[in-house]
Amino acid sequence: MPAMSSIRPARAADGARMLDIWRKAVDATHDFLTPADRTAIEAEVAAFLPQAPAWLATDPDDQAIGFMLIDGAHMEALFIDPAWRGKGVGRQLVDHALSLHPTLTTDVNEQNAQAIGFYEAMRFARTGRSDQDGQGRPYPLIHLRYAP
Repeated sequence: MPAMSSIRPARAADGARMLDIWRKAVDATHDFLTPADRTAIEAEVAAFLPQAPAWLATDPDDQAIGFMLIDGAHMEALFIDPAWRGKGVGRQLVDHALSLHPTLTTDVNEQNAQAIGFYEAMRFARTGRSDQDGQGRPYPLIHLRYAP
């Protein structure tokens, strides 16, 4: 696994890079989104993400390579730059989240089979399903909770 310098809280200067990671990751993994929904979601994300209280995984040069958003014990988002996927970055971020919140929960798009497989490999268990995403769009969510 490549050396990552750290996990650290995001700073204001990281906002543009976080949005870039979000775009690349969504384009690589969310092919089920309609073009109109992809555009609308990006506008929503661009409005809040740069100021959001996020945790970053950084490379040895302190450049963000992935990020997560946590609200209480719920992981709201986990996005990894596709160039770093499969290299342990997501696992490192989830392990950090679990160190803060051992009863961590998250939601994953049902159509994102890779993400569901990742969380199940990390010992998250399915606890339910919603027919729509958090904005009421027709993208079902699988609800997961860490279940060691």
